[in-house]
Formats: sequence, C-alpha cells, structure tokens
Amino acid sequence: MPRNTLTADQIVRAAITLLDEEGLDGLNMRSLGKRLGSAATAIYWHIKTKDDLVRLAGDEVWGEVALPDLDADDWRTAATAMATGMHAMLTRHPWLGQAFGSHFLYGPGKSRYDDHTLALYEKAGFAAADADRAAGTVFLFVVGSALGPASEVSLNRRLGKDGDAEQQMAETMARATEVAMGFPRLRERLGTAAATGYAAAPDSTFEFGLRAIFDGFEARLSGGGAV
Repeated sequence: MPRNTLTADQIVRAAITLLDEEGLDGLNMRSLGKRLGSAATAIYWHIKTKDDLVRLAGDEVWGEVALPDLDADDWRTAATAMATGMHAMLTRHPWLGQAFGSHFLYGPGKSRYDDHTLALYEKAGFAAADADRAAGTVFLFVVGSALGPASEVSLNRRLGKDGDAEQQMAETMARATEVAMGFPRLRERLGTAAATGYAAAPDSTFEFGLRAIFDGFEARLSGGGAV
C-alpha cells in the first residue's frame, strides 16, 4: 500500500491486531508493513516510532469501553458497567497491561474514560479529591485483576515458541502442586474437585472484589466513613 493511500488509522488498527496476536515483542514496523502490504518506510511517514505506535494503539482501545448515561443509571450500576467494560477490554488486549509498565500511554481515548469516571464519583457524592481516590482504587483493582489472564496469554505464547506449551505447563503445575502440598490450607484446597483450576483465581473473584469496593464506597457516602 503506497504511503499516499495509507492512513494513520489503518496503521493503528493493524497494529492492534498484530499486538493481540503477537504481543509487544512481536510488534515491529517490518511485520506491520507486511500485514498492510506496504514497505516499513511508508509507515514512518505517518507514525515516527514504535513507542508512538504503541501509545496510539493503547489509546485507541479505550474507545471500546462504553460510557454509561450518568443521568439514567445510579452511580453503582454505572461504576460496575465501566469497571467491567475496562476489564473486558484489558482481557481482549493483554499487551496493554504490559505496556503500562514500559510505555508512556495517554490520549483522548483514555482521557474520555477518566473524565467520565470522575464525573460518576462526583455525582455519587464524593468531593473532588475523594472522587480521584475512588477512581484510582477501582482502576488499580481492575488492572490487577486483568493481569492474570494477560500473563497467561504471554506465558503460553512464550512457551509455544520454546516447545510444547501444554506439556511444560503440566510439568510446572505438577511441581507447584508438590510444593503447595506442604502447606495445610493449600493442601486442603488441592484435595477438592476444583484442584485442577486452583492456579487460576477462583470463580467470580473479580465480581466479589468489585462488590466489596463499592460496598465500602457506599458506607463512606452514607456516613460510615469520612468522605
């Protein structure tokens, strides 16, 4: 695709697909150019560096998170929808969690989400400073909750390049289980029917944690704590 017909939006969308498939380590201008049917040099006419490309791709995916109507929904329903939407987005794009620690990420997509979040908590009744804290608390919880699935994708990708990922995972889990059997509470849980999935977070962990956070927010707003 000649550079005069290639657009920055096309490049960013193709980069997101490549990142979803290959992760941050798999993104390079040559592979991206091949995917676009263009020389890598044509991409540089629109986006100067890989860091710029990751920043643009990282901001673009924030547009996937729907923003609820704050006049139609109560604050808790809206907050749950936004947190759940963010978690789903991070799970679809596991490279973004990794990028938080290695790239400068900003732009209108992320700012749109942040601004709506602050409006939500201010409408709930938090003063500005506590709205910031509430938004930050939920943000960190959602990012942390999404790291598990994202890490699993990255690990499976790396193990797949080194050999039989399934076999390596089974051998590692067997060794980890042997170690865990030396600890009473872990031993008890490993003896249950759920033992095969014990390495992952228990079912509904994300929902449980989110409810607990919002229960705490409600207690503060109703006078159970300083606001």
